[in-house]
Amino acid sequence: PAPGTIIFMASRPNHPALAEIAKAGSPAALEAVRLAYLGRSGSLTAELKQLKDLSEAQRRVVGPKLTAAKRAIEEAVAARALHFASAERIARVEDLDLSRPGVAPRRGSHHPLTLVEREVRKAFGSMNFTFVDGPEVESEHYNFDALNIPADHPARDMWDTFWLEPLKDRAERLLLRTHTSPVQVRFMEENEPPLRIVSIGRVFRYEATDATHEVNFGQIEGLAVSREASLTDLKGVIEGFFREFFDGSVDFRYRASYFPFVEPGFEVDVRIGRGPWLEVMGAGMVHQHVFTSAGYKKGEWQGFAFGCGLDRLAMIKHGITDVRLLYSGDPRVSRQFN
Repeated sequence: PAPGTIIFMASRPNHPALAEIAKAGSPAALEAVRLAYLGRSGSLTAELKQLKDLSEAQRRVVGPKLTAAKRAIEEAVAARALHFASAERIARVEDLDLSRPGVAPRRGSHHPLTLVEREVRKAFGSMNFTFVDGPEVESEHYNFDALNIPADHPARDMWDTFWLEPLKDRAERLLLRTHTSPVQVRFMEENEPPLRIVSIGRVFRYEATDATHEVNFGQIEGLAVSREASLTDLKGVIEGFFREFFDGSVDFRYRASYFPFVEPGFEVDVRIGRGPWLEVMGAGMVHQHVFTSAGYKKGEWQGFAFGCGLDRLAMIKHGITDVRLLYSGDPRVSRQFN
């Protein structure tokens, strides 16, 4: 059309584009009709471009009609395209050979840490332990002070800590928990003995990554509190768990060790079959300072606690030589545990 004029075909009730769309016999023919009207050089596109040459009063009348026509054409094209897609699906179904063997879907697999955690939960659940959880972003009080590790205590050097930026409205420092022991104090603050709990979760240490170390790893932490809890009870729980977990002959060796939150404390070594001795767990009788931090009266209760690495148990049980494989995201690792 000449400059300054408008072709009002799009505003007619029976727009020719709608008839052409209905007659299109293939997706290619439908696309040709769409381009003829709505393409960069399409007729309706040209009409829309000429709106700028009209007066404001004319644009108020013509603009909505052209917009409505464009929308109608777009909807008709979409409906016709859906028709072709449906016809194609029907044709594929009709051509399907029902006697041909199907393709079995690929079976998924659980991560080895997930499988090990399930076994841990089953074992301790059978011993009447309750599973609890706590925050991964922890306060300095619960991660250190309440566990008999004050600011000037040399034991803090055992944990290379990820400290967080301080919050303006909070004086207490925050960190990524270095162990799951804070869960024990939090639980005791809200619950009266006797109790038997296990916490499983991620912990974080700022240390070099190698075949046996990662900056984050899973930890299992157990606690039992009563008036009669003893080392004998602790040994019974530990040995019962490992014998069920490793499903075989397991020998045990206990070595005195230091942990600020237990007294006395010791390391637990196991030997599976005729294999070598392996250090797998730290344990001991809960320090009275931990009880008083949780609000219990000093000397009234006794308890035992134990902790071990979830990743280490998985590596020992399944012969995994590099802990980094567990966090690689490589599906080939999990696929071996179908």
